Amino acid sequence: LQKILILLHVTMCVAVGKTLLILFPRTMKRYILKQGEKSRMNENPKFSYENWGPTFFSFNYLLFVLKVKWKRLEDEAYEGHPAPNTPVVTFNGEVRHLFDFMQDNRPLILNFGSCT
Repeated sequence: LQKILILLHVTMCVAVGKTLLILFPRTMKRYILKQGEKSRMNENPKFSYENWGPTFFSFNYLLFVLKVKWKRLEDEAYEGHPAPNTPVVTFNGEVRHLFDFMQDNRPLILNFGSCT
């Protein structure tokens, strides 16, 4: 049921976005660029709107957003419940699952960070 609701919501958003992009291309370009400022993707001069802007509200965009949102349904964690067995990528590029790293009765510690 959740996947159907997500499908309907994302499909409606993409249809409305695509319609607005066709009817008001300059306004939508400004809007999309304004959204890009929040993620700072506009700061890269080699990453111009013409390269990625037209992909917004495309069929591939729809499929990608659905895939991400559906995958997040599986990865939700709730206090007091077991942790989800989330897929992770090793330094070698191998896809494993979180529980693959557990050993005996030892706690599993996850450390998240960023290097820029």
